[in-house]
Amino acid sequence: MTLRVPKAELATGLSESMIEQFGAVPEPVEVVSHNPKVAEFALDLGGKVSAWDAVDESLKSFAHMAVAAQVGCSWCLDIGYFQAQNQNLDMAKASQVPRWRESDRFTPLERDVLEYAEAMTTTPPSVTDALSARLLDRLGPAGMIELTVFVAFSNFSTRSNVALGVESQGFSSVCEIPLAARSEVAA
Repeated sequence: MTLRVPKAELATGLSESMIEQFGAVPEPVEVVSHNPKVAEFALDLGGKVSAWDAVDESLKSFAHMAVAAQVGCSWCLDIGYFQAQNQNLDMAKASQVPRWRESDRFTPLERDVLEYAEAMTTTPPSVTDALSARLLDRLGPAGMIELTVFVAFSNFSTRSNVALGVESQGFSSVCEIPLAARSEVAA
């Protein structure tokens, strides 16, 4: 697949900031920058979402990767895995997110978070009362709200990238453990 909208020219300061942060300019930023108001909104929203702290970062990272695997956003899986390494998360565990159902690496809470992310991503959403109750019990109301809106934001990001033809840039190639492919059961 090729980009459906070409890359826009970025201001030098933004390009330098992105390169400093990621080692390269993320293609989604280059593409959405054709509409500066949309680009600014998306970057601001992403920054605000990343500042939330009621839910453990590893749970949110795994949830985002589960959404990306389900939607088929190779860019989000790529950057998510790269960021998991930068956050010093368990890379062996993170590498198994696309096939979490078959993996024995995840705790019951992590499995519930992954199931919730997928259930929210399914159209129509298939979140059950029992799953919500388990997560509410473990995360509390503030954590449950954060996880829910975080997964919704992940859907915003992944679906935008897929629709625009944005694909993996190879960020995860620096990770020691390869990212597992999504299992046929989950697909």
